[in-house]
Amino acid sequence: MTVTRVEQDTEALTMTVTADLDATVERAWQLWADPRQFERWWGPPGYPVTVVEHDLRAGGRIMFYMGATEGGDRHDSTWEVVAADPPHRLELRDADVDADGRPNDDNAMTAMVITFEPGDGRGAVMVVRTHFDSVEGMEQVLAMGVEEGMRIVLAQIDDVLAATPT
Repeated sequence: MTVTRVEQDTEALTMTVTADLDATVERAWQLWADPRQFERWWGPPGYPVTVVEHDLRAGGRIMFYMGATEGGDRHDSTWEVVAADPPHRLELRDADVDADGRPNDDNAMTAMVITFEPGDGRGAVMVVRTHFDSVEGMEQVLAMGVEEGMRIVLAQIDDVLAATPT
């Protein structure tokens, strides 16, 4: 897996990450559709993900948390599934939440659109476009290191693809 491009557009309030995957479009979709696979790559090293709820259909919800292996830090998230068109497109509305599932008002709300297309050679191209609600929210999330975080988590995909049968 290679991140081939990261684009930030403050006028459109988006950050777009494009990655080439050594997998078919259908296999790439499974990275999001299978909660056990998702757990293995979404959290950065030292912050493993635990999926609590995973309903990947329009109107469904994905709830998970990242917990530090040391120190007891925990970060909860809830994604509303706005649209799902397997294996080509997924649209999510994101919010950081507390352990009871209530949104943290201090955090910026975002939406993500993830698409999968065949690449020029073998493999698939995965595009993750994050839409921010405001310039301030975008600046807040970027200052928290979301671009580097995306590079780190996406770099873990190769291990998941190699270890999980198709």
